[in-house]
Amino acid sequence: MEMSPCVSVTVLNPVRKQVVTMNNYCAFSKDHKCLKWTDYELTRSELEEADELCHGNWIEIQHLQDRVDQLEQLLRDAGIKIPSEY
Repeated sequence: MEMSPCVSVTVLNPVRKQVVTMNNYCAFSKDHKCLKWTDYELTRSELEEADELCHGNWIEIQHLQDRVDQLEQLLRDAGIKIPSEY
């Protein structure tokens, strides 16, 4: 079983009397920063960006589908047969 040098440290904040969890602490690195935490932050940031892009793409797809529906209706109203897609 492999043990990770990165640990989660829980400290009691004496001023506010509440528990603060620090997940970015590694006792075995020079600057005490956890590489897994950095990787987690980068991945989370990339997922947030991808989510924003997907949402924007979906809005554009819906808009374009509405336009296609309008154009197809205009063709039908003009008596033009719309060929099947495939």
